[in-house]
Amino acid sequence: MDNLNKEDTLAPIVLFVYNRLKETKLTVEALQKNNLALMSDLYIFSDGAKKEVDREKVANVRNYIRSIKGFRSINIKESNNNKGLATSIIDGVTEVINSYGSVIVLEDDLVTSKNFLDFLNAALNFYKDSEKIISISGYTPNLKSLITIDKDYYITKRVSSLGWGTWENKWKNIDWEVSDYKSFDKDIIKQFKWFRIGSDLPRMLKRQMDGKINSWAIRWCYHQFINEMFTVYASKSKVNHIGDGEEATNAKDKDRFHTILDKSNKRSFDFDKELALNNKIVNEFRNNYSITKRLGYKLKGLYRKYM
Repeated sequence: MDNLNKEDTLAPIVLFVYNRLKETKLTVEALQKNNLALMSDLYIFSDGAKKEVDREKVANVRNYIRSIKGFRSINIKESNNNKGLATSIIDGVTEVINSYGSVIVLEDDLVTSKNFLDFLNAALNFYKDSEKIISISGYTPNLKSLITIDKDYYITKRVSSLGWGTWENKWKNIDWEVSDYKSFDKDIIKQFKWFRIGSDLPRMLKRQMDGKINSWAIRWCYHQFINEMFTVYASKSKVNHIGDGEEATNAKDKDRFHTILDKSNKRSFDFDKELALNNKIVNEFRNNYSITKRLGYKLKGLYRKYM
């Protein structure tokens, strides 16, 4: 708790689970080892089965989460029907954040370091009054420049959905309908600027608006872009993604989100009120989502599948 003052509060943890028992166990077991676990409230949202074949798997996960201990309080919300990941996260985060003012969010395929909660809570408290910071990310991809960086964090123009935190006053302003999409779709300059943040973003949003995917994260990314806001990332990753299997909802490109997990257990972090982009890191971060990079991951996945 080195970064936290007496008046600071710990954000509740919101965990979303579905039908992956093995991954859920690994996620929870790592979370239980966090330094601040015993002081944190845990909310678990369990989505209902989408298919008949999933009912037993969902039941197995629910039997497990009812046995979880190691947190200040545990609150379980089980949905009778299948909401899907996007609706589950939007509804679940909204419910909890309206009561607490901030949240730390995980899905059932994320292994955290022991100091994940330390970093998230410290950054949430430090930047709570910043108008330009929309979220905190415990995850970071492996970037060359991070090996020598002397800061505990860096900032980018793109949010992460892999172990993150935000505040009620930022979350409540998101337009989940993307009501200005038609004008954005005709604005070549804005689209190019967004493409420069991530080459995958414009196409992903178009697929969302065409009803081909149902992603809460792309709408969150768009909200960040339109409002010119930043995300604070840990310079040493506090989260590793383990959900690359066939049952993964979104991430099926093996290794794409794997990163080197922080083993230092450092608990005190330095942040700056003045926000400055490191252009070298920004370029490396953007290139991590480049067409070439994404194609490479897909080809690796196909090779593993058929060889």
